[in-house]
Amino acid sequence: MVWRRMAAAVLLVIFLGSTAVILFAKREYRLSEERNNRLSEQYTDREEAAGTQEEALLSAPIRVDFPSLYAENPDTAGWIYCEGTPIDYVVMQAADNDYYLRRSYDGTHSTAGTIFIDAENRAGFADCNTIVYGHNMRNGSMFAVLSEWASQEFYEEHPVLWLLTPKQDYQIRLLAGCTTSAYSDIYTIYQEPGEAFDNYVKELLSLSDFQSDAEAEEGGHYVLLSTCSYAFDNARYVLLGLLVPAEGAGGEGA
Repeated sequence: MVWRRMAAAVLLVIFLGSTAVILFAKREYRLSEERNNRLSEQYTDREEAAGTQEEALLSAPIRVDFPSLYAENPDTAGWIYCEGTPIDYVVMQAADNDYYLRRSYDGTHSTAGTIFIDAENRAGFADCNTIVYGHNMRNGSMFAVLSEWASQEFYEEHPVLWLLTPKQDYQIRLLAGCTTSAYSDIYTIYQEPGEAFDNYVKELLSLSDFQSDAEAEEGGHYVLLSTCSYAFDNARYVLLGLLVPAEGAGGEGA
Protein backbone atom coordinates (compact mmCIF):
# COMPACT_ATOMS: atom_id res chain seq x y z
CA MET A 1 0.00 0.00 0.00
CA VAL A 2 1.21 3.50 -0.84
CA TRP A 3 0.36 4.91 2.56
CA ARG A 4 2.42 2.21 4.24
CA ARG A 5 5.43 3.08 2.09
CA MET A 6 4.96 6.77 2.92
CA ALA A 7 4.67 6.02 6.62
CA ALA A 8 7.82 3.88 6.50
CA ALA A 9 9.67 6.65 4.67
CA VAL A 10 8.59 9.23 7.25
CA LEU A 11 9.71 6.96 10.11
CA LEU A 12 13.05 6.41 8.39
CA VAL A 13 13.58 10.16 8.02
CA ILE A 14 12.69 10.68 11.69
CA PHE A 15 15.08 7.91 12.73
CA LEU A 16 17.94 9.25 10.63
CA GLY A 17 17.29 12.78 11.88
CA SER A 18 17.25 11.66 15.51
CA THR A 19 20.44 9.67 15.01
CA ALA A 20 22.15 12.67 13.43
CA VAL A 21 21.13 14.90 16.35
CA ILE A 22 22.47 12.38 18.89
CA LEU A 23 25.76 11.98 17.02
CA PHE A 24 26.13 15.75 16.72
CA ALA A 25 25.51 16.21 20.44
CA LYS A 26 28.07 13.53 21.32
CA ARG A 27 30.59 15.19 19.04
CA GLU A 28 29.95 18.58 20.67
CA TYR A 29 30.40 17.07 24.14
CA ARG A 30 33.65 15.42 23.10
CA LEU A 31 35.07 18.57 21.51
CA SER A 32 34.12 20.66 24.54
CA GLU A 33 35.72 18.20 26.93
CA GLU A 34 38.90 18.03 24.85
CA ARG A 35 39.07 21.82 24.65
CA ASN A 36 38.66 22.25 28.42
CA ASN A 37 41.21 19.52 29.15
CA ARG A 38 43.77 21.21 26.88
CA LEU A 39 43.11 24.55 28.57
CA SER A 40 43.59 23.05 32.02
CA GLU A 41 46.77 21.22 31.03
CA GLN A 42 48.22 24.31 29.39
CA TYR A 43 47.47 26.92 32.04
CA THR A 44 47.26 25.16 35.41
CA ASP A 45 49.72 23.39 37.64
CA ARG A 46 48.54 20.72 40.07
CA GLU A 47 51.70 20.00 42.00
CA GLU A 48 51.03 19.42 45.69
CA ALA A 49 51.63 22.45 47.84
CA ALA A 50 54.42 22.24 50.36
CA GLY A 51 53.79 22.63 54.08
CA THR A 52 51.64 21.05 56.74
CA GLN A 53 48.16 19.64 56.22
CA GLU A 54 46.69 22.70 57.93
CA GLU A 55 48.61 25.00 55.59
CA ALA A 56 47.48 22.98 52.59
CA LEU A 57 43.85 23.48 53.59
CA LEU A 58 44.37 27.24 53.35
CA SER A 59 46.23 27.17 50.05
CA ALA A 60 44.67 26.50 46.63
CA PRO A 61 45.62 23.04 45.29
CA ILE A 62 46.34 24.44 41.83
CA ARG A 63 48.14 27.43 40.34
CA VAL A 64 46.95 29.26 37.24
CA ASP A 65 49.02 31.10 34.65
CA PHE A 66 46.76 34.15 34.44
CA PRO A 67 49.15 36.39 32.49
CA SER A 68 49.08 33.92 29.58
CA LEU A 69 45.32 33.38 29.88
CA TYR A 70 44.64 37.10 29.92
CA ALA A 71 46.94 37.67 26.96
CA GLU A 72 44.90 35.15 24.98
CA ASN A 73 41.51 36.51 26.09
CA PRO A 74 41.12 39.62 28.29
CA ASP A 75 37.62 38.46 29.33
CA THR A 76 39.37 36.07 31.74
CA ALA A 77 38.14 36.71 35.30
CA GLY A 78 39.29 33.63 37.21
CA TRP A 79 39.40 29.87 37.49
CA ILE A 80 37.02 27.69 39.53
CA TYR A 81 38.02 24.29 40.86
CA CYS A 82 36.54 21.61 43.10
CA GLU A 83 38.56 18.51 43.82
CA GLY A 84 36.76 15.24 43.11
CA THR A 85 34.25 16.83 40.72
CA PRO A 86 34.32 17.91 37.05
CA ILE A 87 34.51 21.57 38.10
CA ASP A 88 37.88 22.74 36.78
CA TYR A 89 37.19 25.65 34.45
CA VAL A 90 38.23 29.11 33.44
CA VAL A 91 35.72 31.82 34.42
CA MET A 92 34.90 34.63 32.00
CA GLN A 93 32.97 37.90 32.06
CA ALA A 94 31.61 39.62 28.96
CA ALA A 95 29.59 42.76 28.32
CA ASP A 96 26.37 40.71 28.22
CA ASN A 97 25.13 37.38 29.55
CA ASP A 98 24.53 35.83 26.12
CA TYR A 99 28.06 35.85 24.77
CA TYR A 100 29.47 32.80 26.58
CA LEU A 101 26.24 30.80 26.63
CA ARG A 102 27.27 29.03 23.42
CA ARG A 103 30.90 30.04 23.07
CA SER A 104 34.05 28.46 24.40
CA TYR A 105 36.88 30.36 26.01
CA ASP A 106 38.41 31.16 22.60
CA GLY A 107 35.14 32.50 21.17
CA THR A 108 34.38 29.51 18.93
CA HIS A 109 30.96 27.84 19.01
CA SER A 110 30.41 25.42 21.87
CA THR A 111 27.14 23.86 23.02
CA ALA A 112 28.55 23.66 26.55
CA GLY A 113 29.45 27.35 26.59
CA THR A 114 31.82 28.63 29.27
CA ILE A 115 31.49 29.39 32.97
CA PHE A 116 30.84 33.13 33.22
CA ILE A 117 30.09 35.96 35.65
CA ASP A 118 26.94 38.07 35.41
CA ALA A 119 27.64 41.09 33.23
CA GLU A 120 26.08 43.38 35.87
CA ASN A 121 28.63 42.39 38.50
CA ARG A 122 31.62 44.61 39.10
CA ALA A 123 35.00 43.14 38.20
CA GLY A 124 37.22 41.54 40.82
CA PHE A 125 34.34 40.07 42.88
CA ALA A 126 33.90 43.49 44.43
CA ASP A 127 30.13 43.16 44.97
CA CYS A 128 28.56 41.56 48.03
CA ASN A 129 27.42 38.72 45.81
CA THR A 130 28.85 37.74 42.43
CA ILE A 131 26.70 35.46 40.28
CA VAL A 132 28.50 32.76 38.29
CA TYR A 133 26.62 30.77 35.63
CA GLY A 134 27.30 27.43 33.98
CA HIS A 135 25.29 24.98 31.89
CA ASN A 136 23.91 21.72 33.26
CA MET A 137 25.31 19.40 30.60
CA ARG A 138 23.98 15.87 30.21
CA ASN A 139 27.49 14.43 30.23
CA GLY A 140 28.06 15.86 33.71
CA SER A 141 30.35 18.68 32.62
CA MET A 142 30.29 22.39 33.47
CA PHE A 143 27.92 23.01 36.43
CA ALA A 144 25.86 19.81 36.09
CA VAL A 145 27.22 18.61 39.43
CA LEU A 146 25.78 21.53 41.43
CA SER A 147 22.53 19.71 42.21
CA GLU A 148 24.53 16.94 43.88
CA TRP A 149 24.97 19.32 46.82
CA ALA A 150 21.30 18.75 47.61
CA SER A 151 22.68 15.71 49.44
CA GLN A 152 24.10 16.30 52.91
CA GLU A 153 26.59 13.51 52.28
CA PHE A 154 27.85 15.13 49.10
CA TYR A 155 28.23 18.47 50.87
CA GLU A 156 30.25 16.84 53.66
CA GLU A 157 32.54 15.29 51.04
CA HIS A 158 32.89 18.61 49.17
CA PRO A 159 32.39 21.51 51.62
CA VAL A 160 34.62 23.93 49.69
CA LEU A 161 35.51 24.97 46.17
CA TRP A 162 38.39 27.17 45.04
CA LEU A 163 38.27 30.39 43.09
CA LEU A 164 41.56 31.68 41.75
CA THR A 165 41.86 35.18 40.29
CA PRO A 166 44.75 37.25 38.92
CA LYS A 167 45.04 39.15 42.22
CA GLN A 168 43.86 36.75 44.92
CA ASP A 169 43.01 33.10 45.51
CA TYR A 170 39.86 32.30 47.48
CA GLN A 171 38.39 29.31 49.22
CA ILE A 172 34.64 29.14 48.59
CA ARG A 173 33.10 27.87 51.81
CA LEU A 174 29.66 26.61 50.90
CA LEU A 175 26.79 27.86 53.03
CA ALA A 176 23.61 26.87 51.19
CA GLY A 177 22.19 25.16 48.15
CA CYS A 178 18.63 25.09 46.86
CA THR A 179 16.34 24.90 43.85
CA THR A 180 14.82 28.20 42.78
CA SER A 181 13.23 29.96 39.80
CA ALA A 182 15.23 31.74 37.12
CA TYR A 183 13.11 34.78 37.98
CA SER A 184 13.74 34.62 41.73
CA ASP A 185 14.97 37.58 43.77
CA ILE A 186 17.93 35.36 44.59
CA TYR A 187 19.45 36.73 41.39
CA THR A 188 19.48 40.27 42.77
CA ILE A 189 22.99 41.75 42.88
CA TYR A 190 23.98 43.75 45.96
CA GLN A 191 26.91 46.12 45.61
CA GLU A 192 26.96 47.31 49.21
CA PRO A 193 26.39 45.51 52.53
CA GLY A 194 23.34 46.27 54.64
CA GLU A 195 20.11 44.86 56.01
CA ALA A 196 18.78 43.95 52.57
CA PHE A 197 21.80 41.80 51.80
CA ASP A 198 21.81 40.25 55.27
CA ASN A 199 18.20 39.18 54.69
CA TYR A 200 19.21 37.80 51.30
CA VAL A 201 21.80 35.54 52.91
CA LYS A 202 19.39 34.50 55.67
CA GLU A 203 16.76 33.54 53.10
CA LEU A 204 19.18 31.31 51.24
CA LEU A 205 20.30 29.68 54.48
CA SER A 206 16.67 28.94 55.38
CA LEU A 207 16.09 27.28 52.00
CA SER A 208 19.26 25.19 51.98
CA ASP A 209 19.15 21.46 51.25
CA PHE A 210 22.20 20.86 53.44
CA GLN A 211 23.43 22.03 56.81
CA SER A 212 26.77 23.80 56.50
CA ASP A 213 29.64 23.81 58.95
CA ALA A 214 30.63 27.26 57.70
CA GLU A 215 29.17 30.53 58.95
CA ALA A 216 28.15 33.67 57.14
CA GLU A 217 30.29 36.75 57.78
CA GLU A 218 28.98 40.29 58.10
CA GLY A 219 30.54 42.39 55.38
CA GLY A 220 31.83 39.31 53.58
CA HIS A 221 31.86 38.72 49.85
CA TYR A 222 29.97 35.78 48.36
CA VAL A 223 29.47 33.91 45.11
CA LEU A 224 26.21 32.42 43.87
CA LEU A 225 26.84 29.51 41.52
CA SER A 226 23.88 28.83 39.23
CA THR A 227 22.83 26.18 36.72
CA CYS A 228 19.66 24.86 35.12
CA SER A 229 17.48 22.36 36.97
CA TYR A 230 14.71 20.16 35.64
CA ALA A 231 12.61 20.26 38.81
CA PHE A 232 10.09 22.55 37.08
CA ASP A 233 9.93 25.02 34.18
CA ASN A 234 12.73 27.61 34.39
CA ALA A 235 14.10 25.98 37.52
CA ARG A 236 17.67 26.62 38.66
CA TYR A 237 19.94 25.07 41.26
CA VAL A 238 22.15 27.51 43.14
CA LEU A 239 24.97 27.32 45.67
CA LEU A 240 25.90 30.19 47.95
CA GLY A 241 29.49 30.34 49.12
CA LEU A 242 31.56 32.72 51.22
CA LEU A 243 34.81 33.93 49.64
CA VAL A 244 37.67 33.49 52.09
CA PRO A 245 41.08 34.78 50.94
CA ALA A 246 43.55 31.93 50.71
CA GLU A 247 47.24 31.95 51.42
CA GLY A 248 49.48 32.58 48.44
CA ALA A 249 49.09 35.24 45.79
CA GLY A 250 46.75 34.70 42.89
CA GLY A 251 47.97 34.87 39.34
CA GLU A 252 51.29 33.15 39.82
CA GLY A 253 52.53 31.58 36.62
CA ALA A 254 52.16 27.82 36.34
